[in-house]
Amino acid sequence: MARYRVVPEKSRLWAEARSSLHPINVETSGLTGAIEAEVTDGQVLLGAPFRVEIDAERLRSGNALVDGELQRRLETRKFPAVAGAVREVVRRDGGLWLLRGELTLHGVGRLTDADVTARVVDDRTIEIEGEKVIDMQDYGLTPPKLLIFRVYPEVKVRARLVAESAG
Repeated sequence: MARYRVVPEKSRLWAEARSSLHPINVETSGLTGAIEAEVTDGQVLLGAPFRVEIDAERLRSGNALVDGELQRRLETRKFPAVAGAVREVVRRDGGLWLLRGELTLHGVGRLTDADVTARVVDDRTIEIEGEKVIDMQDYGLTPPKLLIFRVYPEVKVRARLVAESAG
């Protein structure tokens, strides 16, 4: 297996939470880490273990009120990173992969899995993309409530990792 370095400026993370008033959307770059993979016959073969993380302060919606509350609840000074540690990969049909590992958010690690796709971008670059719905309560986070404004605990998280060969 070869090592691929995640390119922070090309990789993206999206999170969408629902509220009683409107959706709350977060979109950011800045993912870091390294991926174990091999490209054979134009196909990406993923390996494990590998780890990817993002600075929790990068998680912002663009709404100052929402962002202040988000940063306060995430306690970003105490828990500065959100990390995914992949321990096992399972190849599935149709170019899908099942990743199993641990997601750490707000200092709480939980075993989880996610389906992803992996593709070759060019002779040095691969891309991995997938999404997962998480419940913020599983990570010790209480959804905000303020008068008629209520945020629901389920958050859809999507990530696109663009990684370049480190060799």
